[in-house]
Amino acid sequence: MVEKIITLENIPLLDFLGSENENIRRIADAFPQSKIVSRGNEIRIQGRAPEILRINDVINMLLQHFHRFGHVTPDNVKEYIALEGQPFEENEKNDVILYGNKGLVVKPKSPNQRKLVESAFKNDLVFALGPAGTGKTYIAVALAVRALKNREVKRIIITRPAVEAGENLGFLPGDLQEKLDPYLRPIYDALADMVPAEKLKYYQETRVIEIAPLAYMRGRTLHDAFVLLDEAQNTTSEQIKMFLTRMGPNSKVIITGDQTQVDLPTKKKSGLTEALHILKDVKGIGVVSLSGKDVIRHKLVKSIIEAYEKDESQRDERREAYLRRKSTDGGAA
Repeated sequence: MVEKIITLENIPLLDFLGSENENIRRIADAFPQSKIVSRGNEIRIQGRAPEILRINDVINMLLQHFHRFGHVTPDNVKEYIALEGQPFEENEKNDVILYGNKGLVVKPKSPNQRKLVESAFKNDLVFALGPAGTGKTYIAVALAVRALKNREVKRIIITRPAVEAGENLGFLPGDLQEKLDPYLRPIYDALADMVPAEKLKYYQETRVIEIAPLAYMRGRTLHDAFVLLDEAQNTTSEQIKMFLTRMGPNSKVIITGDQTQVDLPTKKKSGLTEALHILKDVKGIGVVSLSGKDVIRHKLVKSIIEAYEKDESQRDERREAYLRRKSTDGGAA
């Protein structure tokens, strides 16, 4: 029998432990061979060493989650317990992408995020698809920073189409960078988590990290670079073809997008959807789909995504039923 004590320092206990210690009770239920007791700001664990290591890993992941989002829900606990499906030692070695600022450990927090990491290691071109909040962009940025730190590439290039709710850069005030910044705020936030402020500033000034609108990729060959195309659902067919043919020697490319959130003008086909169809049989390309189960945000975000997915499925069913009726009526005529 081994005992471990975890002390929670400068953490509002209700926000972390949950109402009436519900979060800790859920962990205890998942590991019935161990005894887990919370008293004050201490969590006391008693049990066999291998299981204590796994419990410790779950609690550490929850602490990282708390420091990033400010609270922990029972659903979060359930997700992290499910993620802890293999021995702690193997998980710790294989899952960490990089160590960011202030002790931040960046690693996948869901099975599909893990698939994205694995696909990026195996393939030079990866499509990461899924709704907002699934971590696809954050993981992609982490992989890019990791490659730069390990000197696998010489630079990071991050781009996205400047199309949002029918607007484009020309309608916005300011110079190019000021116009583009609002579109790229999630990228800046991710980079700020992973690269010290002074170094990030230096990287941008020396173009080691370059952030530019997609239109500026035309005519370039992107070699020795980790390239991220974000919000690719808003590319046209011509734009995504242009981007894909920019890949140069020793390049890694991740393309992220949410096919349910296309902001292109009506009747304009998404280049992302078309590219996925055209390239479906091309070897060496990874495609990873994330879903509402991968959302690491407020629990309501999952419910919202599920409601929209249900509505879209029902509309598809109604459309198919209408087409079947129309076909039958036409045949009868």
